[in-house]
Amino acid sequence: MNQQTINPDLQGCFLCEDVRQEVNGMHTLVGVLNAIPAPMVPIGIMKLCLWSRWCSGMGEFVQTSRILSPDEVTVVAESEVRFRLQEMETHATNVHFFTGIQLREFGLHHVEVQLDGDLRLRFPLPVVRVNPPQS
Repeated sequence: MNQQTINPDLQGCFLCEDVRQEVNGMHTLVGVLNAIPAPMVPIGIMKLCLWSRWCSGMGEFVQTSRILSPDEVTVVAESEVRFRLQEMETHATNVHFFTGIQLREFGLHHVEVQLDGDLRLRFPLPVVRVNPPQS
């Protein structure tokens, strides 16, 4: 039996500090990020999570997510997950875990989400200098 493939829509995508799955199966996103403040670089980050949801598609797919440095070539972190949508009315929620990340410079990093190698979403992730707290 040959199943038709229909590329899904990316319903939502968030970069955050953690994703927790509750007892009822729902997700709680902790610390949704729009920038990373740092007093100096390099900065080590133990964990970042990329939560994404796909819908309105059918077939088997590969989501590749990555964080690029400001030169837009160097890959700081990358993760891949395979998923399947059996019917048009279903959805798939993917969580990518990036661990042990080293951000080596201030500036505009980017997060990219690809579906089967095609870029589907790209958004900025600024790493900004902040003054350390005074003691």
